[in-house]
Amino acid sequence: MRMILIAIPIFLTAVAANADNREGYYYPPVTSSETFSRTLGPVPPAERPVRAAFITTVTKALLAAPESPRYVIFAKGQEADHMIIVALDDQIFRTPYRARAVLAQLTANTRGTEFFKKSNLRYYATWFDLAKLLGFQDIVIWDGATWSHKVVLE
Repeated sequence: MRMILIAIPIFLTAVAANADNREGYYYPPVTSSETFSRTLGPVPPAERPVRAAFITTVTKALLAAPESPRYVIFAKGQEADHMIIVALDDQIFRTPYRARAVLAQLTANTRGTEFFKKSNLRYYATWFDLAKLLGFQDIVIWDGATWSHKVVLE
């Protein structure tokens, strides 16, 4: 009985430590990674509700398009600070280069938002910059089949 009482806190600590790590549940083990570190200047801190609202806005735009979404974007973690982008077909992220093209298009789409206009970032900020400004810690991109790539935002 004493061993069980000792094991429970250890187990709960391990579960809590892995609560933000969705590897193995939403995507397979990461096959490549990179670190994105650039600071565009001082910005107000973004909290969980801002990140959740951002993901909701992007998702609504994807669902409003006449064709079915080819990928999904969602936030996970207790603070919704882990962005995950998953391909829904075998072509959209067939290569990491295609995935980067989608991220470039997402950047272009968000440059027209009030946030980019007001912050004067629309001419040079990227999707990674935006995610970092919103307080995301990382982005995992998964092709839905064979590879997953993690971008750590510093």
